[in-house]
Amino acid sequence: MKKKPIKISPKDPVYAIGIVSKLLQMPEWTLRSLEKEGLVRPKRANKKIRFYSMEDIKKIEHIQYLMDEKGVNVHGIRVIYEMKQTFWK
Repeated sequence: MKKKPIKISPKDPVYAIGIVSKLLQMPEWTLRSLEKEGLVRPKRANKKIRFYSMEDIKKIEHIQYLMDEKGVNVHGIRVIYEMKQTFWK
């Protein structure tokens, strides 16, 4: 019997914080700080373990670009994303 391929939606939270840290070459404490600042909201298991989706990872990559390449601080990033939600849905 032929098995169906597993399909994971970009919205499915399947990546643990340690994996995301390695993929993005970003310390786990930075990922926690981004969550604390409200810039990303990973899903939680048992109220402790964070799971990120591919959409979360892409957003973090964009945040990393804005911070590292463009010199935007956390407040500026928050404003950018608020504007994006308001004007570019």
